[in-house]
Amino acid sequence: MLMSATIKSSLNQHNIEVQTNGAVKEMHIAAKSTGYGSSINGGELLLLSLATCFCNDIYREAAKRAIKVDGVEVEVTGEFGAEGEPGYNFQYKANVISDTPKHEIDALIAYTDQVAEIHNTLRKGLNITLIK
Repeated sequence: MLMSATIKSSLNQHNIEVQTNGAVKEMHIAAKSTGYGSSINGGELLLLSLATCFCNDIYREAAKRAIKVDGVEVEVTGEFGAEGEPGYNFQYKANVISDTPKHEIDALIAYTDQVAEIHNTLRKGLNITLIK
């Protein structure tokens, strides 16, 4: 799967487009109050990415196991220090709302933690290259 994210930002304009294999989706995030840049910072979006991945993967893995899930709540936290420093102390918790026995839901959560792609990407580490 080839994915991309594009931001086009100017005074009071903050246009976001994401795509997977050519399927384009627009997102709305307001510009900062100054008019330039995003009102949501990259750290918040990184945490949202982790939460979104886990949420979607819970539904995917539950369907494979024929587990009916009525809802998912995921909270991801992390800390960032001074400008230029990497984040640290990333943690998350998940609550899966289902009538399925607790031990099956616990197993679903543990397995999903092992296969969540964004989590595994960050756990492994990655190279990010600026193309000039």
